Amino acid sequence: MTAPLDVEPTPLALLLLGRESDPRSERGVDCPGDLPSPSDPDLVQRARAAKEALGDRVFVLGHHYQRDEVIEFADVTGDSFKLARDAAARPEAEYIVFCGVHFMAESADILTSAGQQVVLPDLAAGCSMADMATAEQVAECWDVLTEAGVADVTVPVSYMNSSADIKAFTGRHGGTVCTSSNARKALEWAFGEGAAGGGTADGKVLFLPDQHLGRNTAVRELGMSPEDCVVYNPHKPGGGLTAQQLRDARMILWRGHCSVHGRFSLDSVRDVRERIPDVNVLVHPECKHEVVAAADQVGSTEYIIKALEAAPEGSKWAVGTELNLVRRLARRHAPGKEVVFLDRTVCFCSTMNRIDLPHLVWALESLVAGEVVNRIEVDAETEKFAKLALERMLALP
Repeated sequence: MTAPLDVEPTPLALLLLGRESDPRSERGVDCPGDLPSPSDPDLVQRARAAKEALGDRVFVLGHHYQRDEVIEFADVTGDSFKLARDAAARPEAEYIVFCGVHFMAESADILTSAGQQVVLPDLAAGCSMADMATAEQVAECWDVLTEAGVADVTVPVSYMNSSADIKAFTGRHGGTVCTSSNARKALEWAFGEGAAGGGTADGKVLFLPDQHLGRNTAVRELGMSPEDCVVYNPHKPGGGLTAQQLRDARMILWRGHCSVHGRFSLDSVRDVRERIPDVNVLVHPECKHEVVAAADQVGSTEYIIKALEAAPEGSKWAVGTELNLVRRLARRHAPGKEVVFLDRTVCFCSTMNRIDLPHLVWALESLVAGEVVNRIEVDAETEKFAKLALERMLALP
């Protein structure tokens, strides 16, 4: 019999298990309570029993990047904004259990009624991209734009993958939120009727916090050149840019990225084309510009799902997005269609994966017992302006 390993869990291991917190993460909060053991063979039955006991009082949302064991208990699945809207469309649900990450639960809280309570099963489930733009950094950036004389002709456009604070900043300054599906419409609005510059050539967009989605949309869909884009680095004085660079630019891109999609490289595309003849490369627009340029198709998570559904039998696909979703799609379309992960390196969304079955069971059983755990609440002032930015997006054609 093999002797047990004499090791102690490290702080990082405890964090990945959701039992500790990272003060540098999106909210840096603890996840209190004793979780069921991951090896508990009754977890599935306990989750079913808790959901049944709560009935219509609970509505469980599951993001596409969640583990299969969690998706099994989701009432609806989708991307972040679709799920937030689904939650708002269920006013009879007293509890919204959001199996996603923190900024998604914030959006759900903003869009749902005051009588509904949003629960995030693990408060350590943040988002590395959202963490790359803090309210203080963005306020400092706006001061830099003001000193350069361009703030008056700049409209902020914030990706859905941002904190409520950033969405509120966007709302206060006349901007809008966007998703990867409607980023083009959001930019067209910002450069047109939404532009402080009145739609003139002087109009600019401050795109937060994902530089790749901003660049890809501007260059691929609006016909700009890469030279029209500059990257503002919040860790450098003045963003690492001169006042003239800011005046010359049309797109001021925040130096942020997705830790999953940012891993795909041009070598990934070349390698898969060599390994799989006639493969179609399908990637998310959060990927780097050179990856997007080398792909056959580019689109949001929902686009990727629909593209594979519409693909002919016998086709081959290499997909550049989160691994949980790619594996689920591969199983769904097998054996008629070959679906593989674009890169050889396994890459889950580590923060999304903090929502596991033990956390979900704990959250549901706590609700059954009358205890609301890990409630996500956005303060009234932040909610007011964040909702304004979201409503501008909803009004886009």
